[in-house]
Amino acid sequence: MPELPDVVVYLERLEALVGGATLERIRLASPWVLRTFDPPISAVEGKRVTGFRRIGKRLVFELEDDLFVVVHLMVAGRLRMREPGTAIPKRRGLAAFDFNTATLLLTEEGTKKRASIHLVRGEERLADHDRGGVEPFDASLEDFTDALRRERHTLKRSLTDAKLFSGIGGAYADEIMHRAKVSPVVRTDRLADDEIARLHAASREVLGEWVDRLRIEAGEGFPEKVTAFRDEMAVHGKFGQPCPVCGKPVQRIVYASNETNYCAECQTGGRILADRALSRLLREDFPRTLEEE
Repeated sequence: MPELPDVVVYLERLEALVGGATLERIRLASPWVLRTFDPPISAVEGKRVTGFRRIGKRLVFELEDDLFVVVHLMVAGRLRMREPGTAIPKRRGLAAFDFNTATLLLTEEGTKKRASIHLVRGEERLADHDRGGVEPFDASLEDFTDALRRERHTLKRSLTDAKLFSGIGGAYADEIMHRAKVSPVVRTDRLADDEIARLHAASREVLGEWVDRLRIEAGEGFPEKVTAFRDEMAVHGKFGQPCPVCGKPVQRIVYASNETNYCAECQTGGRILADRALSRLLREDFPRTLEEE
């Protein structure tokens, strides 16, 4: 799932490439991808783009007349910038946003078709899409602490809860916890003050570093290789590979489609967490649905 760094760079490149352009029309390959009926598509067609913003992991296109297009890519949704009028790919294409200068394709690499488009009129209705989590770059240590201790969950669950933290998903949560040297399964009500301080600093460092990396990768073009698995990551997706800090093998906890990667040496005092037992124990502490992201 594209997370905060991916969405930030998507929006920056959209601003550079189609900011101020006119959204001439929206083409739908699958009607279900549009989850709203009021305002209709005709209301946003022909409107000039006045800006872009992020709400959690959602991309928001700001248009004239207080209109907004909200795109949630979910796990497998991706954006592709192409020449004006480019056809929507038959197998994985969901929609096309035709600007007067380019066409933005919305595709989905998976088969479950969870990506969505919402058309919204007015700031009040747009606010309905905000899950309420604090912004990692803006949150003070006090705000960060309040969010972590608001509910009693495992650390991984809390960091990826959109009601608590905006834009953090499984991949960057693993990286943040590793950087802060904190166990992914520690209960948030048991976190020491110094652990929270390290997590607060690590969240800014990790997310900031990845925004910078992805900016460099995109250059003057548009992000084409958005993925949760990257060679430069320390632990996420690196099960069995050496931790870049201590050299010990990266471990994992698996439950259904959820996976947490961690370094036992750096994060749990050398203790390998029992995967099968923990998976059963934590089944209620993983997000129940992808929509909770």
